[in-house]
Amino acid sequence: MKKVTGWKKSIGHIFYTIAPALSLVLLFLLWVQISRGNSDLVPGPDLVMKRFVKTFEKPINGYLIFGHILASLKRIFLALIFSLGIGIPFGILIGWNKTFNAIFGTLFEFIRPIPPIAWLPLIVMWFGIGEFPKVIIVFIGTFTPVVVNTATGIRLVEPLYLDVGRMFHANDRKLLTEIALPSAMQSIFAGFRTATSGGLMVVLAAEMIGAKAGLGFLITRGQDAFDVPLIMVGMIVIAIVGTVISIFTDLLERRICPWSENIKSD
Repeated sequence: MKKVTGWKKSIGHIFYTIAPALSLVLLFLLWVQISRGNSDLVPGPDLVMKRFVKTFEKPINGYLIFGHILASLKRIFLALIFSLGIGIPFGILIGWNKTFNAIFGTLFEFIRPIPPIAWLPLIVMWFGIGEFPKVIIVFIGTFTPVVVNTATGIRLVEPLYLDVGRMFHANDRKLLTEIALPSAMQSIFAGFRTATSGGLMVVLAAEMIGAKAGLGFLITRGQDAFDVPLIMVGMIVIAIVGTVISIFTDLLERRICPWSENIKSD
């Protein structure tokens, strides 16, 4: 019986190891098959690869592909700095202080359902189409998940932990900084990960209006010029950048919250 169980575990391990690669292969084969029917609307991998190589050689609006990637990442990075710097303290106060939650929590919950893109016309009317409004739009998209996850993490702190702290005469400041915050760190990091992926989506929409560089700009340029391979290059680069960001945030979480790996494995 033990041998059968071990054999099943080995098969399962092999399957989960090759499944991601297999899914990518199937997607690639489906892409090739669809492109044979209408290469003008769905260019094949060879045409997309040629267009991708061309973005390293011929600038688009003065920037090579890495320039457009850095332009998008710069906007996301700036927005994240403000989102984390403001959103984490704001979420802590909402989750920890009943008075603050009563005053500002309701206001936040009223504004929270509004999609970031819905703010785009107002932001453009108020601030124009320069860099600042794009960062504001990304900030709106990244601020909400940071606040929600931070507040949720603080609220879900095990009451037993707080009771033990009170037994040892810990004041409110120590209860927050030494018990609540460490317990909520994994939830806060979940908000950070959601914010990074959401920021990438929002910045693309922001760059499609009046941008001179960025991954969203590449897609818009491809649409205006009916350059379908360029559109697909932009989409593929977005997927690669998003994957790299996800891996980076996962490694950062393992470094800052090493106990989270044990929880996931369980």
